[in-house]
Amino acid sequence: MRAAVMTDWELRIADVPDPVPGPGQVLTEVLACGICGSDLHMLQHGAEVRAMSAAAEAEYSADLPDDPLRPKVFDPAQGTVMGHEFCCRVVGLGEGVTNLREGDVVVSMPVAFDADGLHAVGYSNRYPGGYAERIVLNEMLALPVPDGVPPELAAMTEPLAVGVHAVAKSRIQQGDTAIVLGLGPVGLACVAALRLLGIGPIVGADFSPRRRDLGVHLGCDVVVDPRDEHAITAWRRVAAGRPLGVFEAVGVPGMIDQAMKMAPRDTRILVVGVCMQQDHLQPMVGIGKELSIQFALGYQPDEFAASLRAIADGAVDLAPLVTGRVAIDDVPRAFADLADPEQHAKILVVP
Repeated sequence: MRAAVMTDWELRIADVPDPVPGPGQVLTEVLACGICGSDLHMLQHGAEVRAMSAAAEAEYSADLPDDPLRPKVFDPAQGTVMGHEFCCRVVGLGEGVTNLREGDVVVSMPVAFDADGLHAVGYSNRYPGGYAERIVLNEMLALPVPDGVPPELAAMTEPLAVGVHAVAKSRIQQGDTAIVLGLGPVGLACVAALRLLGIGPIVGADFSPRRRDLGVHLGCDVVVDPRDEHAITAWRRVAAGRPLGVFEAVGVPGMIDQAMKMAPRDTRILVVGVCMQQDHLQPMVGIGKELSIQFALGYQPDEFAASLRAIADGAVDLAPLVTGRVAIDDVPRAFADLADPEQHAKILVVP
């Protein structure tokens, strides 16, 4: 099958063997898979991430040497097919599968498990991700897509779930207000999740006019270009004095420090932007203001399912975020195109 393969932090197009479903697994054909910013960052900073992961794995193994839930870490020297925001159609059943049939359209958390343990679909040498024609999923984790939901929208379940989880981790509640720094796909997912909870006013900040427009579409009450107005200045205009949650969704060095310096006393800062480099901050700023900082990663199964329901019920309209579609052979070009926020928000791979 055709796939976009990452080897030693470089992306190439190649023909690779079809995956084979094991017991309790299904073979699926990919209908749509979103390109995630974390995959772009992985190509740029993968060596740094791998070094940090190796150090964390060594500590983890020392504390829990026999933990069966420890995810397998991929080897960058071997082929890895990325892509973890997918919607698929079942085309083959492994042994013991009873709840899915060929032809079912499904989404799934990008996790696979077998006798050897847990594997991150899209960051695994064994389980290819959605930048391929076919992938293997576990029946237990696959969620049928409701009738009438286009596969391209169903593929947005995973990025929306990231925002849903981040908002839940922030412990924000009705009556609070929010600032979202960065209106890329992750920041926009946070805006959508905040609006689903009835949070407002929401101030969004991004340099890109197109992203600011998408922020308004998904629920921002005010959007600002940081070159013209600081996010905290806009917040003071519309919500000064009310409890505030700040969502850092940029993921580059310096953003956590910036969020801390701008935040009023007692602010809760939720870090959901994936910074893959070493960063620095000034603890005394947080101590003096008694700030709370929470980091968020991924989502829980119930949050993933709730995100699919929100899309299916029309509670959130993510269609405008889809700004491009490419075949597998054009994935490297799409990675380059995503560097321009005025050109694209979310590109889908449609094999």
